[in-house]
Amino acid sequence: MHTSRRFPTGLNPRMLRAEPMQRCRLHECRGACCLHGVWVDLTEQADLLAHAELITPHLPPALRDPAAWFSGPQEADEFSPSGWVIHTTVLPDPAHYGGTACIFLRDDYKCALQVAGESAGFHPWRFKPFYCVLHPLDLDEEGRITLDETRALLSEEGSCLRPAAEAIPLTETFAPELEYLLGICPSSSLTERSTV
Repeated sequence: MHTSRRFPTGLNPRMLRAEPMQRCRLHECRGACCLHGVWVDLTEQADLLAHAELITPHLPPALRDPAAWFSGPQEADEFSPSGWVIHTTVLPDPAHYGGTACIFLRDDYKCALQVAGESAGFHPWRFKPFYCVLHPLDLDEEGRITLDETRALLSEEGSCLRPAAEAIPLTETFAPELEYLLGICPSSSLTERSTV
């Protein structure tokens, strides 16, 4: 778990609801969320570059140059540890949802950073940028973990969530992320049942 982060500060009350949605399945969504790449804190960027030798074997030969992994200008981000983020490189990919993909998305639709973490014996998300682990969750204006409204998420083409037959506590659906990011998983007994 990342312990030096300034975020998140907790849970938005929205996360204590139960809603009729569940996780996507990688073989169905094929990493659709990797369409636009991701913002990476400068400390995360430095960490990835320092561990490039663990990451490069999990990328195709043409994408193994760490100098090509990030692009665009740095931007301010009030929630990131350094206060600055840079974007991962996004490549044209006609076979992927939306026609583009993050440089770290492999042909098997797995993230090279996650595969590298697992292969090195670390937590699978050891090298995953914060905003990748967080997705499709988000941060509210107070830096608390939240989630967009159910209808918006379920109607979005390529969404990381899909309908469920019954309401499932969001703290259950996102238990791995909440435990990793907050160090604890809020009890689903706090959850309100919602019929959206």
